[in-house]
Amino acid sequence: MKKIGIVDTTFARYDMGHAAIDELKSNATGFRILRYTVPGIKDIPVACKILFEEKNCDLILAFGMPGPKPIDKQCAHEASTGIIQTQLLCNKHILEVFVHEDESDDEKKLARLADRRAREHAINAIHLLFNQDELITKAGKGLREGFEDAGPLRM
Repeated sequence: MKKIGIVDTTFARYDMGHAAIDELKSNATGFRILRYTVPGIKDIPVACKILFEEKNCDLILAFGMPGPKPIDKQCAHEASTGIIQTQLLCNKHILEVFVHEDESDDEKKLARLADRRAREHAINAIHLLFNQDELITKAGKGLREGFEDAGPLRM
């Protein structure tokens, strides 16, 4: 049985972890979910490493919601760097799912964006673990998690 890790933060203003868990359970079986919630975005990389090394997760979805200030952007960048390092150290995928608070100035739209992005990345996780050929069929299609798809370029 595969193990999918969910890492999220108390700093986020939307429970993306819950949305992803709901989507995972609605679309697949054959896995266990392990959730690890941390205070802030810079705590995410070590939580991911713990889930890989101590709980033997096969893949992790990492959710964060950086604020709009420059320091928030800097912290998100540092967290991203740590997530990349963890992927390389553990040789496993971490799907980084960040929704920046300034992606919308309308709170309802921001909540819908967070929910949709979490759910679409949950589907990506299922494909990575159980049916990677499905992702191959979607290569070059201009798909966007959370927003409308951009579509492919035509010659």
